[in-house]
Amino acid sequence: MPKVIDHDERRREIVAVAKKLIIEGGFEAATMRSIVTAAGFANGALKHYFASKDEIIAATFESVLRETEALLAGLDPGLGPAEALRGFVEGALPLTPDRIAAGRVLLALWDHSVANPGLAAQYRELLTSWRAELCRRLAAARGKGERPNARAVGVLADEIISVTIGATVSSLMYPVGELVTRYRAYVDSLLARITD
Repeated sequence: MPKVIDHDERRREIVAVAKKLIIEGGFEAATMRSIVTAAGFANGALKHYFASKDEIIAATFESVLRETEALLAGLDPGLGPAEALRGFVEGALPLTPDRIAAGRVLLALWDHSVANPGLAAQYRELLTSWRAELCRRLAAARGKGERPNARAVGVLADEIISVTIGATVSSLMYPVGELVTRYRAYVDSLLARITD
């Protein structure tokens, strides 16, 4: 009886290996050969799951974006507006080793996505939905009866997105976790400004 292979599980395993290689050595480290070797597959086995390295990279990018979305979507809906905003902002910042590692993968893939319209579109879509949810939470936390599309709310959302992206980049230049105290202080300062 032939062995039954779960193709979706194998694809997830390959993506996990690609992520690990990118975290350890950057985009260039995730070659087809290194992925095959690290995954313990025979040469040519990847072709059963992905037609090219670009497909593996796209799946890796999607995986990191889905993890980020799941983290932000999993926040406690019973929190008050200010704490719901805090959780959302902290969820996007590199405050844990896992978030820092995800940032390393995203940073490597951002550069690749410049030449890949599909990846660039995926990331823009994430940023658009992230900003919309951030604006909704900001408007609620400010408690001024503003609509989420109010100019002042949008300006704050853009600040937070820029700080978050900058923090992701900066965190990769320091030992893991060294900047966490600074980033938590930023969130405290942000919440004080918004709720005063």
